[in-house]
Amino acid sequence: MSQPLQFLLGAAEMPTHWYNLLADFPEPLPPPLHPGTREPVTPDLMTAIFPENLVAQEMSGERSIEIPPEVRDVYALYRPTPLLRAVRLEKALKTPAHIYYKYEGVSPAGSHKPNTAIPQAYYNKVAGTKRLATETGAGQWGSSLAMACSVFGLECTVYMVKVSFHQKPYRKLLMQAYGATVHASPSEHTEFGRKMLAADPKSNGSLGLAISEAIEDTVKTPGTKYALGSVLNHVCLHQSIIGQESIRQMEMAGEEPDVILGCAGGGSNFAGLTFPFVRRKLVEKKKYRIVAVEPSSCPSLTKGELKYDFGDVAETTPLLKMYTLGHTFMPPSIHAGGLRYHGMAPMVSHCLKLGLIEAVAYPQLKVFEAGVLFARTEGLLPAPESSHAIAAVVDEAIRCREEGRTRVILFNLSGNGLLDLAAYETYLGGHMKDVGNGA
Repeated sequence: MSQPLQFLLGAAEMPTHWYNLLADFPEPLPPPLHPGTREPVTPDLMTAIFPENLVAQEMSGERSIEIPPEVRDVYALYRPTPLLRAVRLEKALKTPAHIYYKYEGVSPAGSHKPNTAIPQAYYNKVAGTKRLATETGAGQWGSSLAMACSVFGLECTVYMVKVSFHQKPYRKLLMQAYGATVHASPSEHTEFGRKMLAADPKSNGSLGLAISEAIEDTVKTPGTKYALGSVLNHVCLHQSIIGQESIRQMEMAGEEPDVILGCAGGGSNFAGLTFPFVRRKLVEKKKYRIVAVEPSSCPSLTKGELKYDFGDVAETTPLLKMYTLGHTFMPPSIHAGGLRYHGMAPMVSHCLKLGLIEAVAYPQLKVFEAGVLFARTEGLLPAPESSHAIAAVVDEAIRCREEGRTRVILFNLSGNGLLDLAAYETYLGGHMKDVGNGA
């Protein structure tokens, strides 16, 4: 059986601070630029869409930032999350590798996204915000923010990428159960959405397009602020609780990872697991191999260009220095909707530029093959996004078998697949195809 290790780390051991990798980069992260002047963005320019307390975190260079007690109280609904060893998967692959996974799917919303949704809702509540507007791809972020808003008494409006809105109806229903209003993007509810529909009435939408709608909604609606589930520095900061717990749990297991993997779309779950390990690589000279795994149909890290680009289609966001396929790039309609983003988090991009991490890309069919293998061995159905990491883990474990080497592999299983059964139905029914390359 898989060996749960979470009992070794009680709730009293939950980290009390988030970790900020910005403090340890050997080269400074290039700042965001104003979309008009191309000058570095100042805090006052960010407060049009974010509350001041989150803007302060976004621009903070502090290494350690305390997690408010009110946030820790809500985290305690599901944290610490379990670290497990995938013994049955190891046996199926006949590998000498030891495979561990941090399981974030135990959260109320079923993924890692509440790690940042909860503090974002809390800080907005403290700042006097009445309503949050956001976008969502596969629906994991939207359902997490909807849950967090219900906890702190905020209204929530979500612009959900249209292809996922139709592919994943139960994610939409989960958001509505938490009290959120959900629109398929592009929608008729914003000027930009109407413009996009006029240009392409059958548009499947994209995260970049949905971001544009959410930001327009924010600036035009009194009492509203914007919330983002990935990419930005404060999101990576909040997610660092994953890696901090993992380090403690691996120590309790008596092992240290050689290879650390996570799926990557905007970069939040990957950053959450790996950034505390990146710090050890920088400060303690550890020799970890850290790998971001992305879809081959939307390969920002493996085939994108490192440059300043907009985070949205309408060019309303600050320009971010990131690996990007271009903000007008419209990704194919893959079933891992949470990875359909044209750019990668600036901090993750900076890690790749500095050689601190690697990146690989996988096609959809191989990803679902790995997800099904994991379900049939470990009994847990992973989200399609997380299955990208599993596909890379399988290949790494097979290399260990072929080379006769024992390596310790750690990956983040960032969400469960219980609301992604329609995607698995497509795969198991033989109707899924690998779709266009994003190069």
